[in-house]
Amino acid sequence: MSEMISGSFSDYKKRIASPALRDIVEYWDKARKNAAMPAWEDMSPSELAPRLKLLWFWNYDRATQEFTARLASNRVMQGYQKSFRGTPLKELHSPHMAELSQTHMTKVLSDPAAYYCSGKLFKVDTLIVEGERIMLPLASDRIHGDVILGATDFPMRPAQGPIELLVGDISWFSL
Repeated sequence: MSEMISGSFSDYKKRIASPALRDIVEYWDKARKNAAMPAWEDMSPSELAPRLKLLWFWNYDRATQEFTARLASNRVMQGYQKSFRGTPLKELHSPHMAELSQTHMTKVLSDPAAYYCSGKLFKVDTLIVEGERIMLPLASDRIHGDVILGATDFPMRPAQGPIELLVGDISWFSL
């Protein structure tokens, strides 16, 4: 896993194979206008509707340095088999994966940086699901990140059961 920035935002957009994820990145870029990053208020539900099943969002509390689930599609929530909204990160993942997710999401907000992961994304029972995962920052003040916009694209599988988060190949891109 590389923690180094591996390219520009233009490189990021080119790296993403999924047309749906590229659409989300293009929309994020358009929504930020001339700011460092868009705010939650800049995200239009109608614009995101065609890609809603791929999206998930986390709020970040600077005082406690904790992430809390804000919103996720039914596709995402089914894997957790519990309510997503308002749930702390550490309650949705194993301690190791919660810590790794915390580190990655903090980097997205603090650098700020664009996150890209491909390959193994999660496991359901013995089935490994592969695809692509992205994360981008949102900021109430359009400068200091406080919300993670994430999206995951993978082939639909009929697997049932709780998911175990996995991390494939990660790349970081400057914004």
